[in-house]
Amino acid sequence: MKIVLSLLFVLAAYGSDVLAMNNRAVPPDSVTGIIDRSAALLLIDQGKQMIADGKVRDALIIFREAALKDQMTWKAPFWIAYCHYRLNNFGYARQYGEEAIRKGGTDVDNDVYEILGSSYHRIGSLDSAAMYYETALAKLSKSRARELGIQKKLDECNYAEEAMKKQQNLRVSMRGEVNSGFNEYAPILSQDGKLLYFTSRRGNTTGGRVNPDDQEYFEDIYSAQWNNATQQWDSVSNKIERLNTDGFDAMSWLYPDGLRAITTYNNNATEAKKQTKSSDICEVEFTTKGKWTAAKPIANKSINTSFFEGAATVTADGNTMYFVSDRKGEKRSTEIYVVQRQGKKWGVAQALSDSVNTAGRETTPYITPDGRFLFFSSDGHTGMGGMDVYVCENTGTGWSSAINLGAAVNSVNDDTHFVIYKQLNKAVMAGFNLQGQKSSMDMYEIDLSKLVLPVKL
Repeated sequence: MKIVLSLLFVLAAYGSDVLAMNNRAVPPDSVTGIIDRSAALLLIDQGKQMIADGKVRDALIIFREAALKDQMTWKAPFWIAYCHYRLNNFGYARQYGEEAIRKGGTDVDNDVYEILGSSYHRIGSLDSAAMYYETALAKLSKSRARELGIQKKLDECNYAEEAMKKQQNLRVSMRGEVNSGFNEYAPILSQDGKLLYFTSRRGNTTGGRVNPDDQEYFEDIYSAQWNNATQQWDSVSNKIERLNTDGFDAMSWLYPDGLRAITTYNNNATEAKKQTKSSDICEVEFTTKGKWTAAKPIANKSINTSFFEGAATVTADGNTMYFVSDRKGEKRSTEIYVVQRQGKKWGVAQALSDSVNTAGRETTPYITPDGRFLFFSSDGHTGMGGMDVYVCENTGTGWSSAINLGAAVNSVNDDTHFVIYKQLNKAVMAGFNLQGQKSSMDMYEIDLSKLVLPVKL
């Protein structure tokens, strides 16, 4: 990969900054200055503890206070950059990471080069990303570089650059009121394409609760209607009686008849008397009274456990279900499982082979109606960065190797919830939308007539 900005140039620029600082008059320490610097260090320690507790947004506020207390420290902008990256504010992460280098020089925590590499990677500046990844490899210990996955990320940069030379991204943002600036994902269409269900974490979530882990609003299921006159989605609402609760609610599958669906339900962060142990897979039905039934977890201990389960997809005959679980979290991240229906009940769920599952994350599976092809997202297979969409074929004796769908579908960020509607000649999915210094998950459509898939449906 061609490196636009050489490390030599960076070091030379940094050297000029140091010379300028040395020639500048530095005021003598004062009691106020010493107190402020001490206060900044205490705030930074407080913020680091908040990160350990999963409160990244609160930590960001604390690190900003530290930066005001001591405007010369590199530590505050370093941790501000770290928080912004965790919050998907990639532009701000790049800005504060570079500020940390300017202020810290050789004293800066070398992890900053990984933050900068990843930030430039996520905004699509692959040459700059590669430069910082290579700097990280040179400066970090081998064990720390392995822990941060630097070489893998550098390989993803190279893969992404080659992939984007071959294909142009085909996805188009869903029109209308469905993408809001909050995170929207899991688009599900009715068979005629006139009704859309999706999941969002908007501020009007039922119950108004905020997740203490990531400090975002709880998930709700939303519906929208296609307006032929305006050619966009409107009538967006989460007022779907019984489907949405004070907990987390998401829909992952709508049967072709539109009268049955599979949802994911989690109420263990609420005051509900009967709580789920984690996220459970549920089956719901649309009644003759025009209402959905309340979500009821599937009574099968191999499907719903005390761990996370969700993102279920089912074959057209309704007899085979694929879903995601993190029940092997100590050794692996999320994996895809399959379970067969036996009469009126489900059988014993089994993890798919290593053709699909890796030590990384596999999620949001979609099985074609005939059960032949499995599309899913993963960060464990070779990809462009973040989670890419892949496809495997059921050969009858097992699953083929995963094939990346390429830059026509994938980006350098997380790409998920890919579903094909052959009768509508379109696919839908979710991916990041970069807006200035920030980003959020949006929903997209792809014209199937323009998409060349690596398999023939």
